[in-house]
Amino acid sequence: MLHCIRHQCRSLHRRPLNPSTLIFTKSSSLASAQSLQLQSETSSFTSNSQSINRIVSIFKLLRDSGFKSDGVKNMFRTIVSGLKCCQVDEFIEYLRMEDPDYAVELFELLKNEYGFKHSRISQFVIAHVLAGQRRLKLLRSSFMQMLQEEGSGSGPSLCDLLSVNFKGWKENAIVWDMLAFAYSRSEMVHDALFVIAKMKDLNMQPSILTYNSLLYNLRHLDIMWDVYNDIKDSGVHESKQTKSILVDGLCKQSLMQEAVSLLHESDHVASFNTVMSSFSKMGFVDVAQSIFCLMFKFGVQPDVYSYNILINGLCLAGSIEDALKLTYDMDKHGVEPDAATYNTISKGFRVLGKISGALKSIQQMLTKGLNTNSVTYTLLICGNCQAGNVDESLVLRDEMLSQGYQLSYISYSVLVSSLCKVGRVDEALFLLYEMEIVGLKPDDDIYSIIIHGLCKEGDIQRAMQVYSEMCTKRVLPNIFTQRAILLGLCGRGPLSEARMHFDMLTSSDSNRDIVLYNIMINAYAKLGMIHETVQLYNQSVEKGIDSTIVTFNSLIHGYCIAGQLTKAMRLFDSIRDHGLVPTAITYTTLMNFLCENENINEMFALMREMEANGIEPTHVTYTVIIKGFCKQRKLQESLLVLDNMISLGLYPDEVSYNILIQQFCKARKIKQAFELHDEMISHNLKPNGVTYNILINGLCVYGDLHDADKLFLYLRERNFGLKKAAYMTLVKAHCVKGDVSQAMVVFSEMVKMGFEVTVKDYSCVINRLCKRCLTNEAKVFFCKMFSDGVHPDVYIYTVMMDALCLAGDRHSVHELLPNMFKWGLMISDIGQDNS
Repeated sequence: MLHCIRHQCRSLHRRPLNPSTLIFTKSSSLASAQSLQLQSETSSFTSNSQSINRIVSIFKLLRDSGFKSDGVKNMFRTIVSGLKCCQVDEFIEYLRMEDPDYAVELFELLKNEYGFKHSRISQFVIAHVLAGQRRLKLLRSSFMQMLQEEGSGSGPSLCDLLSVNFKGWKENAIVWDMLAFAYSRSEMVHDALFVIAKMKDLNMQPSILTYNSLLYNLRHLDIMWDVYNDIKDSGVHESKQTKSILVDGLCKQSLMQEAVSLLHESDHVASFNTVMSSFSKMGFVDVAQSIFCLMFKFGVQPDVYSYNILINGLCLAGSIEDALKLTYDMDKHGVEPDAATYNTISKGFRVLGKISGALKSIQQMLTKGLNTNSVTYTLLICGNCQAGNVDESLVLRDEMLSQGYQLSYISYSVLVSSLCKVGRVDEALFLLYEMEIVGLKPDDDIYSIIIHGLCKEGDIQRAMQVYSEMCTKRVLPNIFTQRAILLGLCGRGPLSEARMHFDMLTSSDSNRDIVLYNIMINAYAKLGMIHETVQLYNQSVEKGIDSTIVTFNSLIHGYCIAGQLTKAMRLFDSIRDHGLVPTAITYTTLMNFLCENENINEMFALMREMEANGIEPTHVTYTVIIKGFCKQRKLQESLLVLDNMISLGLYPDEVSYNILIQQFCKARKIKQAFELHDEMISHNLKPNGVTYNILINGLCVYGDLHDADKLFLYLRERNFGLKKAAYMTLVKAHCVKGDVSQAMVVFSEMVKMGFEVTVKDYSCVINRLCKRCLTNEAKVFFCKMFSDGVHPDVYIYTVMMDALCLAGDRHSVHELLPNMFKWGLMISDIGQDNS
């Protein structure tokens, strides 16, 4: 047997061996060695029995003093510093014969306290002493250290040394076996196989412990069967672990049918647990349950780990009720649930979003006297974050720290993500720095979450600062971080700065992320900068980066913004040539600009094409269609589209309702406009400032100004946050009606609210007053303009002078002229403006 093992092992590299350097010096040769003598309580000595006795005497003296005598320690240290391996070999061999305990102590002292590197000879001598004393734990530890130094491939030379120099030594078989075991535990499997093969040649039998260790290391490979067959051929009695390891190996090799067949030969619970765990991980929880029932049939009592495997599988499958039933079954069979059981149940509740159930499970655990641990807290923190209870998670964090537990990376990651989602980025940053303090290194994912959160809040400067810190700490930004920064710069920062950052990111040919190009192209397109948009698209094509439909959507939007609708349509027709399919966004973008350009028929033709191609419209698409019907003044058709949206589960947004409300106001159907306002609220849509601007304007222009005042007052008293346009609409309406005092009240309120008042706003009021021949009132607003620090332009001077001339107030005209010249305005400018 072991023919194939010997074949593999003999092919290994052998180290050259010089036996003459390793053979013990016999007592006859000791006399001819160099003499040992102590000079001034230190140093050089010869290798004879007298000098060995003196060195041993000093060691015994040091030992008897409990290693506390400084004088003896210094003397011994001086001697040790001059020792050579061959001399220590002699001391160890001498002590082995005289007092084996002293030999072990001297060996350990030299190695651990003085850093002495023992020879292989001394290590094997001590190994035999420990084997004779049955101090197998220390023997195993000593061999493990030895093999770490020797390294892989050292098996042949060590076997030669044992064969030649220790042949016939008592306890030799134990040393060989432990060497094979140590090689196996050190995962130097080829060396372990070699040692076992040599043992067979020397008629020594490896122990089942060594075989089991080797089986465990080979459980992923077919050679596992060769080792198992050798166990059976050698007649070594198998342990319970042997079958369990074999079953585990079959599971690791996905040979589940063979693993199940071996269960008939096993009465070890670990074997059943292994098979159950494998089936559960594969998603076959029902099969795992069958194996669980098989245990009772074979008289094997499940342990808590058996139950936990099945409970975990059921929880992952969402069968939390069945998992709970198993916990009751545990009590019936006298198996006590442990912390892992309750943590698993809690995790199951958390996955299903049932935080209350998780908390109840934890409470049961505490009632039974099982202490919470870091896993318990992690589950609760994750669960509460998932349910949106980030404050409760932070309380748990504080409680966890107060009990001496350190948060895991998972806990920090979930907390950081949850805080950023609700806009509490400052607190997330605090946790980031706390991670570093406790020794956890934040990775690119956590940095990405925080940078994205800062960009979302518009704090691009701090996002760039965190980005810089990340790079300084050699955490390479992932693609999501790069996208978040660029997106933030495009949204809030100057576009030139965004372009510089983009150029830096894409300077390397290795960065072929089309999303970065899409972000930059879209930023240019929104501003109608079509030249830059097309130039960037061409750059991506030249680099061989495949465009996406998002790229084409942005290009089409850019052409539309620039008023180049023909080019946009041409690009739309070429999309399929690039292997892409237009989306609802593609169609909706074109439909919207066709609608804006009054090409309503073409818009509806595009809508029909979209339906024919099976592309589902979005709520934005329906909003564009509503706008198209409104432009045709087909109000009933637009309402039908609104109802159709809702029936399809696509709920309209504020924009949809605002378009309809505005059109109904223009049609002087104010009542229906307010009904639409009420319908918005019934659909949980909050009317915004634009909505009320439209309604106030509708009342002012097409309805009752008194009702407009009442609505304005109602909204202002409730701090609704009216826009400046609502104030100006009312001011202009009151000016037209000749109610200057009310116009002044609303205008003053607008200034008080902190809105920026421009010369254009004063022009609107003064012009309307002058047209109604309310010259004195216009003069009041003209003076107010100066008091508010707004300087009139040529147009206002022209309007005022014309009005004053018509009123015959030439005196006021002459008063205005010097003031006009003061601001550098010329009469010729007035004439040009009038023309």
